[in-house]
Amino acid sequence: MDIALTQRLSFKQAGLAVLVAFILGTTLSLFQVAIDYASEDASINQQINSLMEISRNPASRIAYNIDSELAQELVLGLLASPAVVHAQIVDNNNQVLGEARRAPSESPYRPISDFLFDAQRTFEVHLSVSHAPHENLGVMRLDIDTYAYGSHFLRRSLLTFLSGFARSLLLSLFLLVLFYFTLTKPLIRVIRAINNRRPNSSLAYQLEYPAGHERDEIGLLVNATNRQFAAIARETQQRQDAESRLTNYLNELENIVSARTLELKASNDRLLDTNRELELAQEATLRMSQARSAFMANMSHEIRTPLNGLLGMLALSLDGPLTNQQRQQLTIANRSGKVLVDLLNSVLDLSKFEAGQMELEAIPFDMATMIEDTASLLSQSAAVNVELTCLIDPSMPAQVIGDPTRVRQIISNLLSNALKFTRFGRVDVRLKRIGGGVQLTVRDTGIGIAEDAQARIFQPFMQAGADITRQFGGTGLGLALTHHLCKAMKGQLSLVSKPGFGSTFCAELPLLGHLPPEQPAPLKGKVLALTSKHSGLSDLLSSQLPAWGLEYTRLDTDASLLGLNPDLIISDCPECLYGMRPNTRTPILLVTAYGSFLGNDQIAALFPLEQLARPLSRKALYESVQRTCSQTPTREELSTHRPNVASGPNPQVLLVEDNLVNQLVAKGMLSKYGCDVIVAADGAQALQQLQKHPVDLVLMDCNMPVMDGYEATRLIRRNGMHPGLPIIALTANAMPDERERCQAAGMDDYLAKPIHREALEQLLNRWLRRDETLE
Repeated sequence: MDIALTQRLSFKQAGLAVLVAFILGTTLSLFQVAIDYASEDASINQQINSLMEISRNPASRIAYNIDSELAQELVLGLLASPAVVHAQIVDNNNQVLGEARRAPSESPYRPISDFLFDAQRTFEVHLSVSHAPHENLGVMRLDIDTYAYGSHFLRRSLLTFLSGFARSLLLSLFLLVLFYFTLTKPLIRVIRAINNRRPNSSLAYQLEYPAGHERDEIGLLVNATNRQFAAIARETQQRQDAESRLTNYLNELENIVSARTLELKASNDRLLDTNRELELAQEATLRMSQARSAFMANMSHEIRTPLNGLLGMLALSLDGPLTNQQRQQLTIANRSGKVLVDLLNSVLDLSKFEAGQMELEAIPFDMATMIEDTASLLSQSAAVNVELTCLIDPSMPAQVIGDPTRVRQIISNLLSNALKFTRFGRVDVRLKRIGGGVQLTVRDTGIGIAEDAQARIFQPFMQAGADITRQFGGTGLGLALTHHLCKAMKGQLSLVSKPGFGSTFCAELPLLGHLPPEQPAPLKGKVLALTSKHSGLSDLLSSQLPAWGLEYTRLDTDASLLGLNPDLIISDCPECLYGMRPNTRTPILLVTAYGSFLGNDQIAALFPLEQLARPLSRKALYESVQRTCSQTPTREELSTHRPNVASGPNPQVLLVEDNLVNQLVAKGMLSKYGCDVIVAADGAQALQQLQKHPVDLVLMDCNMPVMDGYEATRLIRRNGMHPGLPIIALTANAMPDERERCQAAGMDDYLAKPIHREALEQLLNRWLRRDETLE
């Protein structure tokens, strides 16, 4: 075994000791040199001052006698000193009596000396004689070259450092030899003895102690190594015994494995057969899923196509002259058709959630007005004894950012569910702003929901119980869809209910405010309400009227009006008004249930009287109060106006539709919006009509004979003759991928069948560039 010199412990120990000695010696040498430097610096000044003192008396006599020759001899004598490079004697009249100069010596080490002692030093002494010590006879100056002294100092410093280095070198050699014989050589003997031992030997092996190291660290190392050798020998013997037993076990295991291999082979064959069956089942499941999707698309198309004709014709018929009985019958039929459309939409929306293809919009919309409109529409299905109230927080933003279609579904499902199960009392819809968005709360006084059924009602096609389905009907899709929509919007839907005490559904949706709350013009006047303090009308009036600047007072329905002079009386109890009318002519605003308006004789008895159906919207309440308190004439109802899609020349709309009934429905709706309609039965006819007539917008059915709407749209976009022409898809296929398919073909927008007037109106206003919707 051979270890490099620099890797030996003796070298490392000697090097460490020498390093310490070198650092210590260098420090002491530096200290010695510093002392020598201070001594040499003081010696220069001392020697020159002594020379000046010796030369002072002769120089004084020379200056006294003004003897230039003696002065020159004296300065030449001073110049004989090796350190003096310039000597000068000047009398008291600044006349130079004697001066001598020589060049300073040169040496490569002179910069070091000049740095330490300065290059030159100048000394002066004033001359005077002993009998006139205060009389100045002149000055003697000497310029000294310090290198004469600095060279001696540098030689002594170099000798000091060299002697220190030599001592360190000798010390390192001595320590290297010493450590080799006392440390490295014994360790090498121990290592060689360890290497000579056979690794797999089970016999005990003992190392010998190096001479003189039985009780030091090397001796302890030998002891520890001998113990490890003994333990290794025991473990080796045990391992050999274990290997012998393991060999016997492996022989037995091979026999077992051979038997099990035959069993596994048979099992593997059976597993392969099972996997083939599973693959066949998976392929069958995939085909069934594709067939299901195709069935849903076909079902949507086949149902929506006749529904479009049915609802369209009913809507057109309701605009014509009808008897009251006919209008009622058509209204019921129209309402039933819309319920069927809602049911179809719920089924399709659930299929979108299951496929993970539900997409949400993010556009601004007025959620408060949406709630009031939805409540007004659904109030027709409320029981007579149920008070429906919309309570909107005045601080609610005018608009929020979200998907208005899906939010309307949440509102409609929660509200229709509350109205279905409430026969007496109240149904309140509250909307307020919270930190992370908005909170929609629907509270009713209906039958309530048992605790064990509250989780079940959010599952599709499930209701609280079988008796509920028999008594109230329904499919069980509304709450399940609402729950999915809230989760898709990153919100949450919660329920608090107790059987017999009603239910409260709370939907918290992260819809950010888009516009600040609307602040209508303030009103002046006194408003008196005759209603119960527990009524929804009381809650609405106490929240809204003070916010509009009105003085508001509420009295019970049997209270007296003596001493009160209100500008307007609002009540939901017509019976309490008959006895009050002879004593006051204050205008009355009567809030009643939908379809419960007073007759002509009753109106005459309570005139001046205005009737509004609940739920009372903020806009209707504000306009009614404004008319009464400001005495301004009323404007026409919004329902008497029709959308002004075409304020100028009538837009030309190309309707591409193969179904005759759908043609009649679409033409009837478009004509009410002032549009001239050109009809084509398929895509090929549409291309011909575009060559003959200028067109402002195309309503394109997707599924048609001869040429479908996708191909026709692609040809229109490809020929480039109609750049910027809006093409709107008309389709009864409401599956999730239909919108993407229409956009890929080049269509600009999407309108699902059956066509709703509101959706058609918004679409025409958007693509025909008309912003105003009312005269």
